[in-house]
Amino acid sequence: MTQMTFKVEAFWDKDAEVWVATSSDVPGLATEASSIEILTEKLRVMIPELIVLNGIIRSDYVGSITFELISHRQELIQVA
Repeated sequence: MTQMTFKVEAFWDKDAEVWVATSSDVPGLATEASSIEILTEKLRVMIPELIVLNGIIRSDYVGSITFELISHRQELIQVA
């Protein structure tokens, strides 16, 4: 099987104070976490589960997959 890379986009929701992640490559992926590190840990579990459930890979697949986390955060800073 060819190595697949799944793209995941994350943005900082300043009102909820969480990172929100979704992906058009991984149907059904929608999650949030208080830090990018916690979000990454959640994605390491969720992505394999969802790609098996969606039939992208077989349930007996043994190997590795790659995901690319693309994040965006905007901050307003005051300059004296």
